[in-house]
Formats: sequence, C-alpha cells, structure tokens
Amino acid sequence: MTHFIDKRLNNKGKSTVNRQRFLRRYKRQIKQAVSDAVTNRSVTDVDSGEQISIPTKNISEPSFHIGKGGDRKMVHPGNDQFQRGDRIDRPPQGGGSGSGQGQASDSGEGSDDFVFDISRDEYLDILFDDLALPNLKRNNFDKLVEYKTVRAGITSEGVPANIHIVRSLRESLARRTAMTAGKRREMKQQQHELQQLLNTPGSSADDIATLEESIESLKQRIDRVPFIDTFDLKYNNFAKRAVPTSKAVMFCLMDVSGSMDQATKEIAKRFYILLYLFLTRTYKELDVVFIRHHTQAKEVDEHEFFYSQETGGTIVSSALKMMAEIQQERYPADQWNIYAAQASDGDNWADDSPLCRQLLDKTLLPLCRYFTYIEITNRAHQTLWREYEALSQVHPHFALQHIRSVEDIFPVFKELFSKKTA
Repeated sequence: MTHFIDKRLNNKGKSTVNRQRFLRRYKRQIKQAVSDAVTNRSVTDVDSGEQISIPTKNISEPSFHIGKGGDRKMVHPGNDQFQRGDRIDRPPQGGGSGSGQGQASDSGEGSDDFVFDISRDEYLDILFDDLALPNLKRNNFDKLVEYKTVRAGITSEGVPANIHIVRSLRESLARRTAMTAGKRREMKQQQHELQQLLNTPGSSADDIATLEESIESLKQRIDRVPFIDTFDLKYNNFAKRAVPTSKAVMFCLMDVSGSMDQATKEIAKRFYILLYLFLTRTYKELDVVFIRHHTQAKEVDEHEFFYSQETGGTIVSSALKMMAEIQQERYPADQWNIYAAQASDGDNWADDSPLCRQLLDKTLLPLCRYFTYIEITNRAHQTLWREYEALSQVHPHFALQHIRSVEDIFPVFKELFSKKTA
C-alpha cells in the first residue's frame, strides 16, 4: 500500500474553489435558509457567520446509469421472510433518517438535512445579495482626492533606497562586456600565440617576453574597468496616482421621549445596525452621526443614543434642524454621500409635523441620497406619518415603513433597499 502525504502550501484552503462552486450551485436554497435564519437570531450578531441547513433532496446530483434494454441476465438474492402475495406493513412514521434508522431527532430536524457553516463574508454576501442603494453615484471630490503610490517603471535618477539591484547589475555587465570585449579577444589571441612559441623549440626569448608584457598590459586595462559605474545605476520610479474616494455619512435620528420604551429602541437599534453593515459594503469610509431628541435635539455617542431615556413631549423638527446644521458644517453635499434613517413611535406635536415636512422638502431631501423613516408602533398612524406619506409621493428617495415587531425588521429593510427601487 502506498501512502501520499500532501505537503503543498496553503493546503487548508485548497477546497476554496469547490466551496464557491457549491455556494453558487445551491444559491437559491442557501438564500432561503439565510432569510429564515436572520429572523430567528439577534441582528446584533449579524456580523458573524451562520450555521445553516438545507434538505439533502435539494443537493442531489444527476447521475448516469445503464438503462433497461437488450438481453441481460441478472441473479437476485432470495429471502426467507416473504412469499408472493404477502402484505408488507408501512414503516413507522417519524422525522426520517438517511441512514435507515427511521428515528426523528429531538429538534424535529431529521438527518436528511445537510448542515454546514458559512463565514461572515459569505453570510453578508447572501444576506444583501438582492439589495442595492438607490441613487448611488460618486461625488466629485475636489478636496478629498486620495493619492496612491504606484510603480512607474525605471529611471536613471533616484535615491539609494530605490535602487533596482537586478537592473543595475545587468547594466554593469552590459557596459563591462562592451568595453572589454575587444581587449579580451586580443588577449586571447596573444595567449594562443604565446602558447605556440612556448611549444616551439628555438623560439625567440624576446618575442616571448614581448607577448607576455602585452598580455599583462591587456589584463591591467581590463581590470581598470570599474565593476559598477554611475551610468549603470537604475532606480525604481514611483508616481502618485489620483484615486477617487467614495465617502458617506449616515445620520441616525431617534426619538428618546417617554413614549419610546427600551424594547422600541432595541428594534430601532437592530435596524440601524443592518443599515450600517449594508452601507459599509459600498463605502470604504463611513461616518455615523447619532442625534437623539425629545423636545430638544442633541448629538450623542452610540451608548447614550440607544440607552438614555428622557421624559416629556416630542418635537421631531429639532432633530431635523440639527442634522441640517451638522451637514452644513462637516459634510458638504458635493463631497459626501448623505444617508439618513429616522426612527420614532409616531408621537409628535401636531403643529410640528408640517414643519418637519417643510424641512425635509426644502432643506434635507435635496441633499440626501436616501432618507428612510421607520415608525415602530402598534397604534394607528398620527400626523407625522400622514405628512411623511404625502412627502414620499413627491420624493422617490424618501421611503417610510411601519414596524410592529422584531420579525418585521429584515423584511422592512429588504423592502426599503430592494434592487427594484434602485
């Protein structure tokens, strides 16, 4: 028996190509499994991988076999249990078992399911596969152009740190070959003549001495050719190439008044996390601005944004005004892609809702790529929803959705950013 030992480098990843082929082939089944899994897990863990299972019947492979036909002789094994005409009982009902055990698992999932793990990147690729950012385009960044240092060939001038050793030695060899080729041919010829004189009896000593002096002179002239000269030095040339940047800012606005309990804020937090992960797949650099409000708005950090609670009424326009101020000061619209997400339970002063509509219509929406409003409540919609609903008829990049429970988060998110709205 011969044993083979695989000593190839990176042998742990040698099945990567096969894995990608498997994910592409059963993409529909895996997408369905991921969609089911995301509703059953905390979205705060969405940045990790997932263990999913798909039925074995969905991963069956086509096979070729010899069909019936022609003259064939077969011998079938007999049995000592059944006779012609016997009735066979049905197998006991259960979860099914691919190994023939006929036993159901405690979790209700039979062994006919094929279970495997997918990585974080694979999970997010599948999760956001059908989603796209509406109104996506690159801004013209005059002040935010980044430069990347790239190789730009070989040059004869440079600093010692950038010397191209191989090219320099090649140039040195070519120069020394060109400068000494004639002398080497002449020296080789004289050495041949000297050898003939030494092998010929009665050769003149003066002729021998003259050839020896000439050969020695040629050797000295060849040795005086420097091994390397400044003409031989070649340097790596580097140039700065302008690389267009794509930066975005995500404004998170949320009501923290007394009507917003912690459960409602947790739902909003999960929606914001999904949006953040989604935007980071498009933009290399993403700033997040948290603005909370009750009767007054305030820019806060993430912890205070999600866990602080105030009492009193609600004035939504205060948060919209602060967003406009921060955008003007730090995020010019011609240099940043602006996105905003607002979460509320719908409570607002009745006379403030028309002002919110006016601020969005005249000030914020002309600058935003996309503005989403989610109302987290089980009650009937109030004035803020009605004002926003009328606004969504005018601005296609303004979208609003209603969330009643945790299970609605991902379906609502998928509806907001589905590719059909792009």
